[in-house]
Amino acid sequence: MNQKVAMVTGSNSGFGLLTTVELAKNGFRVVATMRDTAKKEDLLRSASSLQVEDRIFIQELDVTSALSLESFKEFLTSLDRIDVLVNNAGFAQGGFLEEVRMDEFRQQFETNVFGVIGVSQLILPYMRRQGSGKIINIGSISGRIGFPGLSPYVSSKHALAGLSESLRLEVKPFGIDVHLIEAGSYQTNIWSTGKKITERSLQSESPYHAQMKKLNAHLVESGAQYGDPRNVSSLVAAIANGRKRRFKYAIGKGTGVTILVKSLLPWKTIERIILHTLR
Repeated sequence: MNQKVAMVTGSNSGFGLLTTVELAKNGFRVVATMRDTAKKEDLLRSASSLQVEDRIFIQELDVTSALSLESFKEFLTSLDRIDVLVNNAGFAQGGFLEEVRMDEFRQQFETNVFGVIGVSQLILPYMRRQGSGKIINIGSISGRIGFPGLSPYVSSKHALAGLSESLRLEVKPFGIDVHLIEAGSYQTNIWSTGKKITERSLQSESPYHAQMKKLNAHLVESGAQYGDPRNVSSLVAAIANGRKRRFKYAIGKGTGVTILVKSLLPWKTIERIILHTLR
């Protein structure tokens, strides 16, 4: 029972699936949470291929639901320890601000920000009592710089970055470390379906339609250059094992350049570069 325990939200696909398996490979018992446990098959298949399925325990959790969080709170009492929390659950909502419905903005923040808060509030008492723990938030380079047509997603990731900074300062005295991974573009399914772009911006009569077409084309053209998401799951495992100790990790093609540009260039130059990209 001295085996360390990790918890990963949004474990059924993308970074969450890969991180769950990677942590299991590294000897953790992993509580893999997902909103719909019927979507567990890809995770189980991947875990089985590496013979780590016996270290993975699937639990239902919708990070946006108070009832689901309350039910999960009861499950947590069965654990003897919680060493690592990976706040991964999230999605990307696109669209131009004028056309994004308020409920779509709220849904974006409910998952990407308030979901992180809700789960962290459940886990922190356990880590405080232990006097140790790691919370790893999966952020984005979009939390550093804006981009047209992605205002819901970008603003949620900016919020997550600020939240992570404050939380790290709050819990450091209790022996708990908070880490923020600022991921670039990777080969996951976060932008794979048009339903994540507000419908009004996709309609031909939208004043932003031409810009949205260019944005979609840019995302498609950039797809071939996206990185291998296993690099992110390997980084999470390194942080979980204490091999990486910094607060923030920008990872992925172009992330370092983006941060450097944002810190050195005046906004009018950054603006010109971004708008030129979508011509």
